[in-house]
Amino acid sequence: MVLLHPFKRPMMRATPASCEERTFEGENVKLKGWFAPAEGQRRGTLIYLHGIADNRGSGAGVVERFQKRGFDVIAYDSRAHGQSGGEVCSYGVFEKQDLHRVLDTVAPGPIVLLGGSLGAAVALQEAAEDRRVSTVIAVDSFSDLRTVATERAPFFFTSGTIEKAFKVAEQRGHFQIDAASPLSAAQSIKVPVLLIHGAEDRDTKPDHSRRLFASLAGPKRLIIVPGASHGKSLGEKFVWDEIDAWIEAVMNGQAVGE
Repeated sequence: MVLLHPFKRPMMRATPASCEERTFEGENVKLKGWFAPAEGQRRGTLIYLHGIADNRGSGAGVVERFQKRGFDVIAYDSRAHGQSGGEVCSYGVFEKQDLHRVLDTVAPGPIVLLGGSLGAAVALQEAAEDRRVSTVIAVDSFSDLRTVATERAPFFFTSGTIEKAFKVAEQRGHFQIDAASPLSAAQSIKVPVLLIHGAEDRDTKPDHSRRLFASLAGPKRLIIVPGASHGKSLGEKFVWDEIDAWIEAVMNGQAVGE
């Protein structure tokens, strides 16, 4: 079933020279990743969380960018992705538990979660429960698994067929479809959240981030990136400028968001 077993992209990128290879202990799963120690005076930790059918290789630029800005940076393959163990993707239900265990390994100090797509959804679900998180940058997140999976289903699938598929996924994956819900988590998130979404995203429509924005309880901001499709929002320089400014403001205790 594609929902539970997304394409597993091979890890092709070599480990950056500034990184150490690490194996993190997730929730009953081993996660392969990188750890890059901060350059200069350490300011905190940034965790990069990749999207569906991707791996930590897409975070190489993030590692370099924020290591130079004084952050320890961790990037790891999510369960059932890349070189990590695990057979099933649960869209945050188990992945947030993995992330919690990764956070157990970091040095004291502020923690920034930066995720795209699936990684954004995982970051939001963890931030609702883990007070160690200082801020979240969530790019192209889905609001809840039931909605995005229904939207992505082939046009000839009936509502009955989709519901049967969800039931099978729940039985085989050992999690509830409705438990994978950043939207439900948003109401409990108190830390600042920066939402970014491509205006031309046809895979996960911008309305997902708009719903998240409306539900977030704490400081928040939503940036809709003109012309960007799914996974392409971070290709714009102004977006990185906004991310840098957001993180600096949070680190300095300045007001952010609305």
